[in-house]
Formats: sequence, structure tokens, C-alpha cells
Amino acid sequence: MKHILVIGAGRSASSLIKYLLDHSEKEQLYITIGDLSIELAQQKTNNHKNATAIAFDVFNEDQRKAEIQKATVVISMLPAHLHIEVAKDCLTYKKHMVTASYISPAMLELDEAAKANGLIFMNEVGLDPGIDHMSAMKVLDEIRDQGGNIILFESFCGGLVAPESDTNLWNYKFTWNPRNVVLAGQGGAAKFIQEGTYKYIPYSKLFRRTEFLEVEDFGRFEAYANRDSLKYRSVYGLDNALTCYRGTIRRVGYSRAWDILVQLGMTDDSYIIDNSEDMTYREFTNSFLPYHPTDTVEIKLRAIQKIDQDDVIWDKLVELDLFNPAKKVELVKATPAQILEKILVEKWALQPEDKDMIVMYHKIGYELHGEKKQIDATMVCIGDDQTYTAMAKTVGLPVAITALKIINKEITTPGVQLPIKKDVYQPILKELESYGVVFKEKAVSYLGYNPLNVKN
Repeated sequence: MKHILVIGAGRSASSLIKYLLDHSEKEQLYITIGDLSIELAQQKTNNHKNATAIAFDVFNEDQRKAEIQKATVVISMLPAHLHIEVAKDCLTYKKHMVTASYISPAMLELDEAAKANGLIFMNEVGLDPGIDHMSAMKVLDEIRDQGGNIILFESFCGGLVAPESDTNLWNYKFTWNPRNVVLAGQGGAAKFIQEGTYKYIPYSKLFRRTEFLEVEDFGRFEAYANRDSLKYRSVYGLDNALTCYRGTIRRVGYSRAWDILVQLGMTDDSYIIDNSEDMTYREFTNSFLPYHPTDTVEIKLRAIQKIDQDDVIWDKLVELDLFNPAKKVELVKATPAQILEKILVEKWALQPEDKDMIVMYHKIGYELHGEKKQIDATMVCIGDDQTYTAMAKTVGLPVAITALKIINKEITTPGVQLPIKKDVYQPILKELESYGVVFKEKAVSYLGYNPLNVKN
């Protein structure tokens, strides 16, 4: 039997593991699922005859090497910074490797050695990065095959809550790592290019510069810019495109309200708040506001942030319990961002009956035979339940499909890579359609940002 080692059995691994188990009989697969929590690994194997759950510590070098030696393909669902030790062992023992994470500089350094050993190290084959690459490259390649010239590329993705589970004023619940949501946009200005001009948005302005998107049957969304939209220009062959912009999707109104928390300083992770364990939520909010002998916390915040009492933003802040004098932070030596995360998890956690939703949207403008055209491609995926979420489907399924195609020698090009070649993305996207991950492509009128060709 062909042996697959899956390292990491967290939320995003559920659909991945189910796919491999469902195909294990026909494809003669045996799957070892390793996680620090053997209980979690056992839940995912579900007593399947072609799987074994083990307690796995990636820092236990002897165990790591022993398990990797047994495998044909290693799937790493670990946090991104832990992939490299696994990759080095895969190189030593000549094993293929698949991850859903961005290619790190350390991983890229293994490219020549991987090629020399005929090994495939496929990265960025989850959702974002992953399905975004594959679906975008499909449209880009089809346009180029007709002789078209790409002039605009915009790509947006967001993990949201499904409409039937949208029960708060923010129209948002955590479907992924809450800490990443709280720290979103930090670490440098967002940079992109629009109509041939480089643009930069500092973190302090990021959530007030949004794009608006309409998705058929699902209504209106907004998107704020990702930190580096230029990273894939060369990879996608977009060096001559006038516009290249990537963003994160939210429901309309989220960003304006989130900006209040940013401006107050609640998303800062750079310093510790004294006596945080004894602080109430109200005291936490008040700690960012000036002293006043008579004005309440509410009045001070509204005055400083210029929020009218009947503004829905105010209702959103109240909904978070930011002014509650009874609830305590109960976190020792916590940063503002850690405290805010605790507050939000209480309000934005998915409930057992909730479903999540992934929304992806590409806008691709091009010139063909002297005429400007545009294709919009949209994908909406709704989760089944709290185990087989939309996030788990869209992150895990392409990883599992890739691993099986490597085993079956349907993907053969060696090296450290991402899934942007036709022989990789075409069969993966085709198979994903049978799992409800379907892109709707539509020809629309091209407007761009500058229909009058004025220099801005």
C-alpha cells in the first residue's frame, strides 16, 4: 500500500483526512495521522481500517524521521514556520511533500536539491494561497491563449459566516485563527498598483479604503487591501498589468466599525497592559480614553471617534460588551490585542449549529483585438457543519487531491513550487467542482478605474 503521513489534525484537516480515507480502498492508501493530541487524531481516523492515529511531536527528531521514512508523501498541516524541518527530512529520505502554506525563503532554498532528487514539494495549495492561484491562472491562461493582454487583476477572498448563521451586527464570526483577524493588516503598509501608479495604505488608514463587490445571490461585500498585492505579479505574468490588487472580503460595514478599534489602539500587540487580569471590559475601553471628571466612557468614546448615538457603529461596539463593568479580562500581562481577542471570541465564536462560508472573487481586465474586456469569476462555498466547514473543504481538499495525484504520478514536475501550471491546476479545479467548489465566470463590461485615461 502507498503510505501518506498527515502531520496535524486540526480543524482544517477534517475534509483532507476524510478524502484520503474515502479513497484509501480504491487507491490502496494507508494513512498515518499524527497530532500532539492523539484524541484529536483518533477522532479524524474514526476507526478506519486503513488509518492509524499517533501522538506526534514535530520536535521529537527521532519520531519525526522514523515516520517520514515510512511515507510515500508527507502532508504537513503544521503552522507555517514548522514546515522546514519536515521538508529537510523529506529531502533526506526522498519523500514528496505537500503543504497549504506560503513558500518561505527557507523552503525555497531547497528547490535545487528537490529537483536533483526528483521530489515534488508542493506549497500554497490550500485556499488562499491555493485555490486563488489555480482559479486565477485558469482565466489568465485562457485569455492569453486567445492572444489577450492582461491590464487589470484583482483578487479577493474571505472566510465569513453563512447567511443562515449571520446573527450579529458585525455580520462576522471567527472561521479561522482569531489572532490573525485581530492583527490583520499590521506589519507594514498595504501596497498595490492601480492604473500604473503604485499605491500605499498605512495600517492606520487601511480599513477606511475599501472596494465594494456584488456576488450574485449573496449580495454586497467590501474588501480591504492585503499587505502585499505585488508579490505574485511576476509569478502570474502580470508585470505589465496596470492594476494588481489583492484584498480580504468582509460584509459591508465591518471595516468602518473595525477601524474604531484600530484608532483606539485595541489591536496593538506591542506592549503589555498593567494589571490586565483585574481589569473589567469597561476599564479596558476607558484605558484608551482621556480622563474627564464627569463624562462617561460612552460619551468620551463617541466624542473622540465622532460617532452619532444613532449610528449602527455604536450598536456594534455595545454588542461587543466593551462597556460592561462586570466582566473581567482575567488575562495576566496581556497586550491590548490579546484582550480584544478574548472579548471577540466570546461574541464571534461559531455556535454548534452555525455554518461558515468562503467567498472568492477575481476581476480580470484585458485587451483583445483592440477592445477592452473583463471576466469576473466568483466562488461561494458553504460548510456542511462544524467538522466539515467551508474552510476545511477549501483548505484541505486541494491538498489531499494534490497528494493523491503525486502518488499516481499525475503531477510529476519536481521542485519547490506552487500550483500555477495547467497540468496541476486543471485536474484539481475539475475535481473540486464535485465537492461544491465551483467558480462562476461571467463576461462583464470593462471600466477599470480610469475610463477617461486621466493620469491620477
